[in-house]
Amino acid sequence: MEKIWLKHYPAGVPAEIDVDEFRSIGDLFDRSVRQYGPRKAYINMDKAITYAELDRLSAAFGAYCQSVLKLPKGARIALMMPNLLQYPVCLYGALRAGYTVVNCNPLYTERELEHQLKDSGAEAIVIVENFAHVLAKIVARTPVKHVLVTQLGDMLGFPKRLIVNLVVRHVKKMVPAWSIAAAIDLRDALAAGGRHALRPVEVGHDDIAFLQYTGGTTGVSKGAMLTHRNIIANLQQAHAWIKPFLREEEIIITALPLYHIFALTANCLTFFKIGATNVLITNPRDIPGFIKEIGKYRFTTITGVNTLFNAMINNPDFARIDLSRLHLTLGGGMAVQRAVAERWKQITGTALIEAYGLTETSPAATMNPVDIIEYNGTIGLPISSTEVAIRDDAGNDLPLGESGELCVRGPQVMTGYWNRPEETAKVIMPDGFLRTGDIALMDSSGYVKIVDRKKDMILVSGFNVYPNEVEDVLAMHPGVLESAAVGVPDPKTGEAVKIYVVKKDPALTEAALLEHCRANLTAYKVPRQIAFRNELPKTNVGKILRRELRDEKL
Repeated sequence: MEKIWLKHYPAGVPAEIDVDEFRSIGDLFDRSVRQYGPRKAYINMDKAITYAELDRLSAAFGAYCQSVLKLPKGARIALMMPNLLQYPVCLYGALRAGYTVVNCNPLYTERELEHQLKDSGAEAIVIVENFAHVLAKIVARTPVKHVLVTQLGDMLGFPKRLIVNLVVRHVKKMVPAWSIAAAIDLRDALAAGGRHALRPVEVGHDDIAFLQYTGGTTGVSKGAMLTHRNIIANLQQAHAWIKPFLREEEIIITALPLYHIFALTANCLTFFKIGATNVLITNPRDIPGFIKEIGKYRFTTITGVNTLFNAMINNPDFARIDLSRLHLTLGGGMAVQRAVAERWKQITGTALIEAYGLTETSPAATMNPVDIIEYNGTIGLPISSTEVAIRDDAGNDLPLGESGELCVRGPQVMTGYWNRPEETAKVIMPDGFLRTGDIALMDSSGYVKIVDRKKDMILVSGFNVYPNEVEDVLAMHPGVLESAAVGVPDPKTGEAVKIYVVKKDPALTEAALLEHCRANLTAYKVPRQIAFRNELPKTNVGKILRRELRDEKL
C-alpha cells in the first residue's frame, strides 16, 4: 500500500526513525542519567528519586542478581508490583545486567501466576508482600529459585517508610499471612548489591528485553518476545511523534500500571529518554485520592484509558485542580468514546489524543497528530517507520474505505511468542505483517478507524453490529456512566444485542435508554435486552471485559 498517510504527518515528524541510536535500553538509560542526573525521575507518595539516584539503586539491584544470585545473562526476572519506586529500580537494574523482565499483574490468581512463571522459566521474582500469599501457594511448582519481597513503603525514606508499612500491614490489614522459605528482603538485597560493581554485559538489539504476556482474555496467556530493538524502535517512534510539541521539563502522570505495555513504553521509557518526571500512582481506582494526588503537581502530560478519563471527568474535584500546564493527553488500550473526549476537551481545554497499539507491537502502531483540535473518531495515522494494511481473511489487501483486518509491519513488531512457533505463525504473515485481530478501514488521508474486534462482532439477521458503535451511542446519554454491548443468542435473528449499563443517573429507565437508542441506531442495532449493573468487569488497566459478560448464563 502507498504510504498516503505521510502527507498528513504534523510538521517536524519524520517518516522514519533511527533505531540504531541506542544499542539497548541500558544504553539509553546511561545517556539519560548522564544528561539529567539531578532531575527528578520518578515520584511516588511524595517521595522523589533523581536520575542519579536511580542509577545507583538500579546498579545495586543488577549487581545483586549478578554477583549474589549468580544469574546468567538472559535469565528471566519477574516483577510483580503496582506503581512504586521499586519498579523502575528493579526494571532498569535487570535490563542493565542483561536479564529479561517478565511483568506480572499483582492481581493474578494462583493459576495465572503459576502458568506465567512456568511458561517464562523465571528464576527470580520481586514481589510486593501484599501478594506474596498467592506466590507462596505455587512457588514450589515453578522454576523460581529466588524470591525478593518488598513492602509498599520501602522506598519512601525514614520515617514515612515505617508509618506506611505499619498502616498497610496492621491498620488496613492489606497483607494476608504468607510464608516463603529463604525469601529475601529487597532492601537487604540492594544493600548487598551496593557492595558489588555492576559488571558490564554486552546487550544488543536482538536480546529479549521483555516477555510481555498477552491473550489471557482470549485463551492461554502467551509471552510476546519484545527485543531491545522492538522497544527502542517504539520509544523512538513515540518520541518522534510528540517531540515537536514537548515542553522543556515534562511532568507526566502515570496512572496505568507500569507492568502494562502502554505505560511501560509510553511513560516509563519514552519520557525517561527526554528527562521528564514520572508521577507514579499506586492506586488509580481510588478516584478521589487519585485526583487529590495529581492536584499536587502542575503536570503537563497524562496517559490513560477511556474508563479512567470517564471517571475523572465525572468527579467534580477534577475541574478544580490546576490544569494550566496540561498540553498532552494520550488515550489508548481501548476505544476512546466521543462523549468522553468532548467532555475532556471542555474541562481541560486540550484534545484527548487517541492512539492504538497492542502488546505485540510494543505497543504503539498508530496515533492521531498531537496538534488535532477535536476528537475525530479514528486511531490516527501509522507512526514513523510503520506500515499498515487492511486485509481480507485470505491475506489480500483491500481497497481504501473497505473494512478488513488491520495488519501492521514495522521494527516494533515482536519477534514472536515465547516457545510457541505455531501461535506465532498464526499472527505473523510471511511478509512480516502482524494480524491484529481488529477490523478496521483506512480513509483517503491514511487515517485508520477501528470498526471492532473480530471476535466481538455481533451478527443480527446477517447484518454486522459492532459493539463500539452501540457503546458510543450509549455514552452520549447523560444518564449513562459506563456500558458494554455483547451478542446473545436469539431464536429469530440468530444473535441480538444485549447491553450492560452502569447508571450515572439513578432515575434512568430501560424505556428512556431504548428511546435514545432508537433515535440514534438502525433498528437491528437497537438492544433487545438491557441489564443494569453497579459495575462492569475490567482488566487490570480498565478495559471492559465483554467476554465475561458474554459468557454469563442468560
